[in-house]
Amino acid sequence: MSATTRKIKGKLKELEGKVTGDKLREAQGRTEKTAGKIGTAVKSRVRRAKARALKTKAGRKAAAAKATP
Repeated sequence: MSATTRKIKGKLKELEGKVTGDKLREAQGRTEKTAGKIGTAVKSRVRRAKARALKTKAGRKAAAAKATP
């Protein structure tokens, strides 16, 4: 499940809990929404780390070796 999907599902669960007065469902929604936010943050950090690695000579060399069959 993607991070965006988790955030949306979490928000819906949280709202469902608020409407029905179910504190447990509300808490589950907040938890799932937070998990989605964490997933998004991790993805962006990994993407930035890969970009930084490719800027180095060793990173370019590794990428070139990976691209050649």
